[in-house]
Amino acid sequence: MADYRDDTDRTTVRRGGAGRTILILLAIAAIIVAILFATGFWSADVKEGALPKVDVSAKGGALPDVDVNSKEVVVGTKSTTVDVPKVKTEKEQIDVPVVGVTDDKK
Repeated sequence: MADYRDDTDRTTVRRGGAGRTILILLAIAAIIVAILFATGFWSADVKEGALPKVDVSAKGGALPDVDVNSKEVVVGTKSTTVDVPKVKTEKEQIDVPVVGVTDDKK
């Protein structure tokens, strides 16, 4: 009888790694920022700015003056009266099902 075995060397190659993880984190951060601007939680008002004039020698431009307004989240407590149900426990004797295993030895 013939013996058929697969004696090939198997090597696992992992692709992705840190680069893929960083890309995913940057994409999530971009989505969060887009949601904050879309919902109005953040707003940006660009007042003035200028691009540099480029000749043979470039002259530096000015960064835009940006005023970013964010909503304020207020967290606190206040006293109020609410109906709270009272739960009372009592001990009572009842029969509970039991599951067990027996050995066939006599």
